[in-house]
Amino acid sequence: MNVWKERMKKILIIIVLLLGFTIGESKAQNVFCGLKNRVVKSGETVNFTVYYNLSAVWVAAAKASFSTKLETLDGRPVFHVTGLGNTIKSYDWIFSVKDKYETYIDTTTMLPMKFVRDIHEDGYKLYQYVRFNQAQKKAFTLNNKVFDVPACVQDVLSAVYYARNIDYSRYKPGDKIPFDMFLDDQVYHLYIRYMGKFQITTKYGTFNTIKIKPLLVEGTLFKGGEKMEVYVSDDDNHIPVRISSPILVGSIKVDMMSYSGLKYPLSSLVKKK
Repeated sequence: MNVWKERMKKILIIIVLLLGFTIGESKAQNVFCGLKNRVVKSGETVNFTVYYNLSAVWVAAAKASFSTKLETLDGRPVFHVTGLGNTIKSYDWIFSVKDKYETYIDTTTMLPMKFVRDIHEDGYKLYQYVRFNQAQKKAFTLNNKVFDVPACVQDVLSAVYYARNIDYSRYKPGDKIPFDMFLDDQVYHLYIRYMGKFQITTKYGTFNTIKIKPLLVEGTLFKGGEKMEVYVSDDDNHIPVRISSPILVGSIKVDMMSYSGLKYPLSSLVKKK
């Protein structure tokens, strides 16, 4: 049972990060600038289930949800996006996760103005707060530190919503789409690789999708390289419908299980289960 508990600990801490872009390194120039919002809408909610596989058995281990509402910050309209990740109650005795990520995205530029990370993982707590001044290329943290950041820098959550506005028809399979992220007081130079269009079947149903791969760094959980596969709906919404990845012990997948308030019909859904 102790072995199972240790494995579950490693799995459950990534509920929210799986739905963002996992840290990697790229020397490509950042082109994640200048996109206008055509996808994100206030009132949108998307819910996911996290599954863990060991010895060919898939186990539902956690839930995650992402919601968006329109607010005002410093006199500017922003999308306040909240990401919540929680272990399923039957696994709380093994390893309890209650994570909350928030980003405040300027509706005009789709760049973050504020980021909050509040995580509670089996007794471990971490609170992070970042204010971005995109014009001055600065990031300000709670510990009174000031960091120089690149133009159009993203946080781990705002990057997902910015990427949903990418016109993937401009790219060929294999093309890289680089961007920069500020996380844990560091700037990371990242990319996602466009892989093409695929039809897949998830726990929710069969979808026409766009497949992308983020570069992963080998660590305590993930194998290095472009092992993670992210499938977003091939319609105007570009919501993630499945994320899958091998890990150091077993594998994991995250499936979209319900949604509401999307800006467009989910026309990529071929057949619901």
